[in-house]
Amino acid sequence: MAPPMIRFVGSTIYRGSSYGPLHPLRVPRVSTVIDLARALGWLPPERYIASPRARPAALHAFHTPDYIAALARAEAEQGVDAATRARHNLGTAANPVYREVFRRPATAAGGSIMAGALLRAGGIVHNPGGGTHHGMPDRANGFCYLNDPVLGILSLRYHGARRVAYVDIDAHHCDGVDHAFRDTPEVLLVSTHEERRWPFTGALEDRGAGNVWNLPLPRGAGDADLALAAERVILPAVARHRPDAIVLQCGADAVEEDPLSRLSMTNNAHRALLAALMPMAPRLLVLGGGGYNPWSVGRLWTGIWATLAGHAIPDRLPPAAEAVLRGLSFPGNRRGRNPPEHWFTTLNDAPRPGAPDPRVEARSAALAARLR
Repeated sequence: MAPPMIRFVGSTIYRGSSYGPLHPLRVPRVSTVIDLARALGWLPPERYIASPRARPAALHAFHTPDYIAALARAEAEQGVDAATRARHNLGTAANPVYREVFRRPATAAGGSIMAGALLRAGGIVHNPGGGTHHGMPDRANGFCYLNDPVLGILSLRYHGARRVAYVDIDAHHCDGVDHAFRDTPEVLLVSTHEERRWPFTGALEDRGAGNVWNLPLPRGAGDADLALAAERVILPAVARHRPDAIVLQCGADAVEEDPLSRLSMTNNAHRALLAALMPMAPRLLVLGGGGYNPWSVGRLWTGIWATLAGHAIPDRLPPAAEAVLRGLSFPGNRRGRNPPEHWFTTLNDAPRPGAPDPRVEARSAALAARLR
């Protein structure tokens, strides 16, 4: 039996592209993962694919033509008028107009759309530039101008995946994906996210048409909480759905060092869930998502690629990989002033054992009862 096709989707557009000097997405993310993976010898040319830029017609599968035209015009003119700002939520503090405001999200979307075709016969695709799960059909939302998870799911279904399981472990609820598929029984949606955090959707009781499973996590939730959620909710829900494809949005903002959430996971939690999901469907698309500390994002997503591609993570990084991490900076944030040494020398976080929060126990039990 031939080994599965495994591909990493990247682009030079992420190198040097920024939402602006004050925005949380001012930090390098995808470029760091590419540099680390190459320094470790984990990204040979045959596994790397340059992401295409999605054309407007492909984006219209979810987004309105008026919005796509407004987004392209915002890049060309490097600004928006008041009416466009009000109608499409462009040119705001969260969703600023910057140099590549159309090209960059269209490239991320192009990678997820391409993944549907690449995975027609099965395999694994990692698109860390993707995961923009807040984008709405006619407006930018939560740093997300386009919704590449939705477009990726639509592409997977177009290319033969009848049943898709979407699992989202970002600290913020996937309101845009929920908007697209909450009433589509063939698409399972399972989300863990921090409770009482923007966008304030994804309540435990919200089931959509019956195939939406939300598990809000309390502040301080850690590895034991995600492990319990996986055991009682995520993995049973996916198994019951019998998916032809799994899409994992692997946002890195649930780790303790992230400045925009108050969860306390280590990157071990993300890799453990990924390893459990990998054998559950013949097609797997793994996306990035949130994550605003450059060291924790780069280390986490490079570890995700190691898990997908079957590479053992060394206890100590070789000098070339260590140099990538030592070359990062985090301007304007206190975590960037005195980074701990392990952020430079290893991809693995130290284990942080503990018992699950009783609230996660109770919520998981309530969802598990519905799954029976």
